[in-house]
Amino acid sequence: MPDVRTPAAAALRVTIRPAKIRARGHLAALMKVPARSPLTEFVCLSHDGESPHSLARIYVPRDLAPASVPEESTSYVGVVANLAELRPPLADVREKVSVRLPTQEEASVLRIGHAWAVLAITRVMTDAAGRVVEAALLVFPGDHAEAVFTTYHQIDQRGTEE
Repeated sequence: MPDVRTPAAAALRVTIRPAKIRARGHLAALMKVPARSPLTEFVCLSHDGESPHSLARIYVPRDLAPASVPEESTSYVGVVANLAELRPPLADVREKVSVRLPTQEEASVLRIGHAWAVLAITRVMTDAAGRVVEAALLVFPGDHAEAVFTTYHQIDQRGTEE
């Protein structure tokens, strides 16, 4: 998902479709849960004007899913805030970035050719107990994708007095 603090993200219109699903195959492995475990999937399609901008599939264990999510928003802020309220504090966030060809569904939804490259980001968030509390599969058309990574370091505020 775009960084919700950027001006580009503010111009996007987002359609969100939640669904109750069961983990299977690659998704069960990604979420580190047994097959058929209950999950909530949020399919988020963002548009910049009339053009699709990105496709995100966010998965959370059903017990951490918000009761309601607006179906259309001007940003991801509401979804992100709802998910953050319900999950335990994060201990680890891992992101894998790759470039690949789109699946048939991705090419259709993003209105791109099957031979166009996409930027794919897989983000997995875990809590202190090692439980995956959120996994996101993000896809951006490669001809206008940009990724910005910001790392914040905690500074030791204790005095160095002797």
